[in-house]
Amino acid sequence: MPELKPWQQTRQLLRQLPKPSAPKLPGALKSPAKLKTWQLTAGAATVGLAVAAGAVAAAGPWDSSGQRTAERDWAASQEAGGGADHGARTSGRAPEAAPSAPSVLSGLGAPAGAAQGGAAAPVPNGKALAGVLDPLMKDKALGPERSAVVVDADSGERVYGKGVGETLTPASTTKIATAVAALTAAGADHRITTKTVIEPDSKDVVLVGGGDPTLTARKDGPYAKSSASLRELAEDTARALKDRDAGKVTLSYDTSLYAGPSKHPIGPNENLSPVTALMADEGRLDDSASGPAARSGDPAKDAAKKFADLLKDHGIETKKDPGPAKASGRAESLAKVESPPLSSLVERMLTHSDNDIAEALARQTALAAKEPASFDGASKAIDAELGKVGLPLAGAKFADGSGLDRADRISAELLAALLDRAADPAHPELRSVVTGLPVAGFTGTLVDRYPKDSPGTGVVRAKTGTLTGVNTLAGTVVDADGRLLVFAFMTTGTTDPKAAQAALDGMASAVAGCGCR
Repeated sequence: MPELKPWQQTRQLLRQLPKPSAPKLPGALKSPAKLKTWQLTAGAATVGLAVAAGAVAAAGPWDSSGQRTAERDWAASQEAGGGADHGARTSGRAPEAAPSAPSVLSGLGAPAGAAQGGAAAPVPNGKALAGVLDPLMKDKALGPERSAVVVDADSGERVYGKGVGETLTPASTTKIATAVAALTAAGADHRITTKTVIEPDSKDVVLVGGGDPTLTARKDGPYAKSSASLRELAEDTARALKDRDAGKVTLSYDTSLYAGPSKHPIGPNENLSPVTALMADEGRLDDSASGPAARSGDPAKDAAKKFADLLKDHGIETKKDPGPAKASGRAESLAKVESPPLSSLVERMLTHSDNDIAEALARQTALAAKEPASFDGASKAIDAELGKVGLPLAGAKFADGSGLDRADRISAELLAALLDRAADPAHPELRSVVTGLPVAGFTGTLVDRYPKDSPGTGVVRAKTGTLTGVNTLAGTVVDADGRLLVFAFMTTGTTDPKAAQAALDGMASAVAGCGCR
């Protein structure tokens, strides 16, 4: 038997362990009220430590940083996805060892007796927190317009605020609003369908786009196994056509679900494909799954051509290159594939700041709200959905779903309110808004930010936002007393993006390190 690698040994051992019983938290199953921070963190730690304790003896020694070598190697071998975005595994060059972050456990710092029903971690004192953040707000790296809000996640009480109601350009933190609106309107379990139909008494097949930008034509790579597969759709369609004795067909494609212009106001851009109801792999022309990349000028046509090639591989000929058409209401179903649930798409979007998914989710919001699936229709739908739940929308404008449009306007107060609602156990449908946030120093768009010795490393989870002259950061943090806080920091007019990012990261780290009683 070949020797198992350290991470394989760990995985094998973990599979052999008995499943730990869930910890009993006071009132966790009896009341919809918010759990205290120490209860949430202590409950998670109880399960984690129960598993770890059973594997320590066999899984290998602890290294000097306090992280077991075998577990470190296993963690490093996984894709650096982020949040709870469980995309796929990568192969090839082994990544560097994952950094250790002792401060991750700082949320366990509940006062003595808390586990027996005593007092929870204290709410930060506003004046004390202001004494920490006010000097940082004066950093010259921040632009002339700046605002900041810190909210206690348990009570919803604002514990710090500067320019809280001023609406500024949010950049990619707009995606937080898009996520909350989509999950509220369409639901966390909603899936996007791509299908094929055939017109009655004919051999006219139509590939119908449902608006899933994560539909993939790839065999391998990140998300190839978890996304809806164009290959699977072709195989199932070919089988259905053979059952009809239709070995040669005319293929067309239907993108009529979306309305309005397909091009974003920023124009052709490596950060976003034309917004269409049909595309494969986000219209990327390379093998990437996130980040900037060369894009197709007509992703719907390219997806249909690829589909025709896949049909041919399964013995179905197409008479000519596919062209656009609209399926009739009498068309009969052949096959379909479905995207992961919206909750998973939200996590992927937030972790990687994925603009294609953001614009798709904005249109899913519009469809659920019975608005046209266009930039304008999505704007109306997002505003309406957030208004229904009483969020502070004064001055807000949602020109797009991704935050690439400089016409977007959001206040720090609204960003904090969105995150506070998502962190509320009374709204489990919004959980992926929090779990999808990048983790400081570890994952997603924060993987290269926050030094190892920063108090924010591992305990800050936040969505970044960056345009020329615009820098934002909004997320959650556990402070030194173990209190879960929500924050939003915004600034415009910056001239040094790296310095501005460092300033915002420093503010979040200051909150993490503050025992501001």
